[in-house]
Amino acid sequence: MLTMIFSDPVVWGSLLGIFIMLVICAYYAYLFIHKSAPEQNN
Repeated sequence: MLTMIFSDPVVWGSLLGIFIMLVICAYYAYLFIHKSAPEQNN
């Protein structure tokens, strides 16, 4: 069952798309947190 699922290229395309979306969301969250943090100019 699992070997049949993971041999399907459509599944890998979906997993790749989900992974890319998570990476982009994490990147924008990181940028937002660092841009909204108060600047520390010494």
